[in-house]
Amino acid sequence: MHPASRAVRGVSLLVVLLAAATGCGVVRMEPPTPDAHTAKLCRSMMARLPDTLYEQERIRVEPDSELVAAWGSPTIAVRCGVERPAGLRPDSQLLSVNDIAWLPEPADAPTLFTAVGREAYVELTLPATYSPAAEALTTLSALIDQEIPALPPGEL
Repeated sequence: MHPASRAVRGVSLLVVLLAAATGCGVVRMEPPTPDAHTAKLCRSMMARLPDTLYEQERIRVEPDSELVAAWGSPTIAVRCGVERPAGLRPDSQLLSVNDIAWLPEPADAPTLFTAVGREAYVELTLPATYSPAAEALTTLSALIDQEIPALPPGEL
């Protein structure tokens, strides 16, 4: 298994395990620590996230942060302002949803999707029980397109 795939599965599993460990309605997630410009972009986008996703209600995240959001059980998680994905390469197979490029990891059965090509990276952890991924990717792509400017052509 590719090291990046192990890391992706570890992050997805960590979010799910933390959700189970903290009890109903609360999930522990480590918020990203972006620079001030990126954090401002992320706060604008995150403030517009829906109250429900896949008919799952939004749940509280600890520690409280404007850069993370979660829904349901198993937990759907969004983090904005994350680092550039280690698995992102010039030849990466990207998924395009409404003109937003997403890096699905692992490629064979993605549970982690990262929006790339924008001034802020947005990460979606989506357990396999929520299918198809298009519902969440479409919702997030619209918000990203409106709130987070694209990088210059050729940059991811």
